[in-house]
Amino acid sequence: MGSTLNVGIVGVGNISQQYLEEFPKLPNLSLTAVADLDLDRAAAVARDQGVESMSVDALLADPRIHAVLNLTIPSAHTEIALRALDAGKHVYGEKPLALATADAAPVLARAAQAGLRVGSAPDTVLGTGIQTARALLDEGRIGSPVAAAVAWSAPGHELWHPSPAFYYQPGGGPLFDMGPYYLTSLVTFFGPVVRVSGAVGRSSRERTVATGPLAGTPIPVDVDTHVTAILEHANGVISTVTVSFEVWETRVPLFEVYGTGGSISVPDPNRFSDTVAIATASDRTWRDVPVSAGYADAGRGVGLADLARAIETGRPHRASGELAFHVLEIMESIIRSGTTHEVVTLTSTVERPDAVGFGARPESW
Repeated sequence: MGSTLNVGIVGVGNISQQYLEEFPKLPNLSLTAVADLDLDRAAAVARDQGVESMSVDALLADPRIHAVLNLTIPSAHTEIALRALDAGKHVYGEKPLALATADAAPVLARAAQAGLRVGSAPDTVLGTGIQTARALLDEGRIGSPVAAAVAWSAPGHELWHPSPAFYYQPGGGPLFDMGPYYLTSLVTFFGPVVRVSGAVGRSSRERTVATGPLAGTPIPVDVDTHVTAILEHANGVISTVTVSFEVWETRVPLFEVYGTGGSISVPDPNRFSDTVAIATASDRTWRDVPVSAGYADAGRGVGLADLARAIETGRPHRASGELAFHVLEIMESIIRSGTTHEVVTLTSTVERPDAVGFGARPESW
């Protein structure tokens, strides 16, 4: 193994625990400090991790820290990313990259000017589930890809999250919260999207916090809660996507890819290592596929470890800011199309990220 990237975390809310659990498995990352607006929460996490608790200003100024892991709420992503870059630090953040492409573009420009890296979740696409499905596609196991279908739904995150209001503000909703997992997977499979058409809506259902100290608190809803879209990829594949906070029950969450010679059942892209299945024209029975690609035993943070290795070796990192920017424009275009009823042509594009070989570890790949 080569060098180690010293990391400071800004924002230690719910999602941070998944990153903290993964850090010991990623020897090219070293957690140095944490910061949060809730100083008591930051102090408790720091004690548990055996690191320092700092103010945000102090963490950004600390010369020991090479990269900032930005786990703030979506509305703060741009501010923290720009401040970290101005402090000479690489940035890896939770999705979405920003609330809008107009906010995200200066982040990528600032990083390019400074020679720094920007990465973004989701890194679930680097696990064995999505990468094995990609390997089947690249090997031609279902012939030429024709289409893909996605359907994800839930009643709403207020049923489980102790402070869910931000899910119903800009940067949230089913599209900006869950969409990046599916859209990043689709771009990983088929390459960039060139045109989008969408339909969006929301119900009149009143929402309240169901758990924790805020239970019973009303939640204002300022985003669309049911979204359907048609995506046209540059390679001719057509993907249909539906995501919703309006479905109480559904039998089968759907993520499938259809080709001229068969179909692939793609596992949940919010997870790293679920099983892939295939049915072919010659054997129209679903059969599980052995793992054949992807970072093994991966968890949240593997994208940051991949970024660290990419800095060391001079290669592009896979969970890149450019990929997250393209996904952000896809989501922005879906909302625009759903509002104006026009087909929207995207202005950004991105290369498919490099595949991850079987059994790879990010610190050595």
